[in-house]
Amino acid sequence: MTDLTLSASAFLFDMDGTLLESTDAVTRVWGRFADSFGLELDHIMATSHGVRMAETVERHAPVGTDIDAVVADLSAFELADNDGIVAVAGAAELLSALPQASVALVTSASRELAVARMRAAGLPLPAVLVTAEDVEFGKPRPDCYLLAARRLGVDARDSIVFEDADAGVRAGLAAGARVIVVGDLETEATAGLTHIADYVGVRLVVGRGQ
Repeated sequence: MTDLTLSASAFLFDMDGTLLESTDAVTRVWGRFADSFGLELDHIMATSHGVRMAETVERHAPVGTDIDAVVADLSAFELADNDGIVAVAGAAELLSALPQASVALVTSASRELAVARMRAAGLPLPAVLVTAEDVEFGKPRPDCYLLAARRLGVDARDSIVFEDADAGVRAGLAAGARVIVVGDLETEATAGLTHIADYVGVRLVVGRGQ
């Protein structure tokens, strides 16, 4: 069990893979996309995590594809599929213990999907949500984390970001935040960062200093 106390002005959480497990649902939606265009699912999965759906579709779909139509179809399919969505251990207790003024959900998912998945996992929804619709540029650009910090009235450099995907880790670091990696992700960007398996034994304290 982790025994870790962290202090910051705000705590910014990614969703999929960070607060909740949705791998099966994500695999099903990208499987639908891959089957529609005869693409390799493994290649899509290797490049989609932490990235907005529209950007992944645009990256992999054949030239001439109606990106908006594909995204609309996949979004509707994804929204109706909450099977296997479960909270990461300790996440519900951790979020419930934090003051609303110091926590934000920052995800590449749509707002509608974020709300649905958080509810399916039994997780409390923070008052501040930054979703795919809120920024022009998604992860790994830092825009989403900078916006979340601004909405909470703090400097991103005084916040801690929790992430499980390389794109999200790089976004958090680019925003100037301290980044905690949830899970076993090992990339160039995660070198030297603290890893946690889940939130059991993790204590968060609102205050300056990390």
